Amino acid sequence: MSKTKYSDKAQDKVGKVMHEFKEGKLKSSSGQKVTNRKQAIAIGISEAREEGLKVPPKKKNN
Repeated sequence: MSKTKYSDKAQDKVGKVMHEFKEGKLKSSSGQKVTNRKQAIAIGISEAREEGLKVPPKKKNN
């Protein structure tokens, strides 16, 4: 099983978002404070995708 590949810049972006999350400064789009680790990671990946960084495509549900 191969591991999913993210670019170094995408990893940096997720790392910065996680740092905000750990400090308690990360907000969701609705303005609420993010308290879920998985949600924080999803926000970081989403922001990296918006910037055009190398991020695998979203999973498709069958």
